[in-house]
Amino acid sequence: MAAVDGPGWTVKDTVPYSQRMTLALVTGASAGIGFQLASQLAERGYDIVGVGASDRINDLGDRIGGVQVIPVQADLTSAEGIEQVWQAVSQIGRPLDVACLNAGRSLGGAFLDTDLDEELQMLALNVTGQVRLAKHVVRHMAGQQAGNILVTTSCSALTPTPYESIYGPTRAFMLSFAEGLREEMKEHGVGVTALLPGATATDFHHTAGMGNTKFGSNDWKNDPAQVARQGLDALFAGEDHVIGGNQATKDGAARNRTLSDPVKAAEFARSSRPSN
Repeated sequence: MAAVDGPGWTVKDTVPYSQRMTLALVTGASAGIGFQLASQLAERGYDIVGVGASDRINDLGDRIGGVQVIPVQADLTSAEGIEQVWQAVSQIGRPLDVACLNAGRSLGGAFLDTDLDEELQMLALNVTGQVRLAKHVVRHMAGQQAGNILVTTSCSALTPTPYESIYGPTRAFMLSFAEGLREEMKEHGVGVTALLPGATATDFHHTAGMGNTKFGSNDWKNDPAQVARQGLDALFAGEDHVIGGNQATKDGAARNRTLSDPVKAAEFARSSRPSN
């Protein structure tokens, strides 16, 4: 049988096809919700292709045991980075059963003040990169007539997001994309679920430069392990979408569907406006 070698790992294709539907791809797997998705999929018996932009991804196998872990350090804002990821998946020579399109970032501050190049990078990661990778994933899964895709968006998809004015629309795009793709892929035996986390206790808002807002504190936020578990449970149950977080988060998302956009924008601004 074929063997595929790479830095720090070897994959041997020795298992019958019917027993090999246990490979999962997770982007943004270095930390936060992405790490929890990878870890919990490993607990369910899936080998993991974990993708991250920094060299933190290279110790993923040390933090997740019991399964084959293949770290891929790649820049998902570029076409070359996406091709690097897909080449790593293809070289394994196994069907991809689960793809968690989870990578994303935000940028806090008034649009008047924020850096355009940073915003364009965020668009490249949150939207363009997701679409590029999804194209590979759906064609692969349609060919095998099986698979499951989890798309991480955000509760920010349900409201205007002043002081995160580009981030919210990127999450709204991915929510709409996931729901449309779900309908298309039914005839190919592929499930698609959108995960909409509320504010979650990770480095996400710190990295976005939002330490001087309500979002700067993790004390009141959701547990990323809970959010990931809810996402995977919904994915394997075949649900359209799931709000990730505690009951207050779910109640807030339901309320957002009833309020006008100006009211939601004013409410969001009270949490996202920088204090200085």
